[in-house]
Amino acid sequence: MAHKENILEQLVGMSNRLGDPSKELAILGEGNTSAKIDDETFFVKASGTNLGTITPEGFVEVYFKPVLGMLEGGPLTDSQIKELLSSAKVDQGCKLAPSVETIFHAYLLTLPGVNFVGHTHPVSVNAILCSRNWAEAVSGRLFPDEIVCCGVAPALVRYTDPGVMLAREIRAVVTEYMKKHGERPKSVLMQNHGLIALGATPKEVESITVMWDKTAKILTRTYQFGGPNYLSADHVNRLATRPDEEQRKRIIEGRDKA
Repeated sequence: MAHKENILEQLVGMSNRLGDPSKELAILGEGNTSAKIDDETFFVKASGTNLGTITPEGFVEVYFKPVLGMLEGGPLTDSQIKELLSSAKVDQGCKLAPSVETIFHAYLLTLPGVNFVGHTHPVSVNAILCSRNWAEAVSGRLFPDEIVCCGVAPALVRYTDPGVMLAREIRAVVTEYMKKHGERPKSVLMQNHGLIALGATPKEVESITVMWDKTAKILTRTYQFGGPNYLSADHVNRLATRPDEEQRKRIIEGRDKA
């Protein structure tokens, strides 16, 4: 029980920080977060709750197995999705409804080293993701700390209806990403939608999120001076594998102490 309470406490803190209105990462009922409890269950934000003010009571404990089962088979209606998500709740007396995006949270929490997931709608990032040339704009890396925090590349998902179809598309894109790069992505960028950050710790999720906010702001401003000057693939790979950067990354992510 203490383990579960500790995870929930960390999740609430992460959610409140991501939902701070002054950061412009999510407002009102936008975004959702989750945390793995064990191999059987996880916490996920309830639909309609506010990240910035959410309390422990705003999260729902859900079983992995029935939610992951929704990734298989044919299309599901909205009412079927609602019923299946409700039936996946550990506490059937809980009146809160798991977010419709619970399905992609369940999948992402099964990836290696992922214990926390944060999905936000940063103004800076969405300004790019809602543009016509979004995929081209985020195709390269701009500076070392972007690579240290966010990895060699994000996984890119074209706009898909939120819910089962989006979760299936995310799974397909991440599967291809892992085949290409030999590792999971640290972030997923969804066209006309937002950002997903994946981490072992809340600090890692937050670091990825705020670094994408900074990256998006810098990227947007480069177009005032002729456009972005992306780092070469060799430079990106070097920065991603330097021992000193690996140690710094572990400290930033909260896995080691300074």
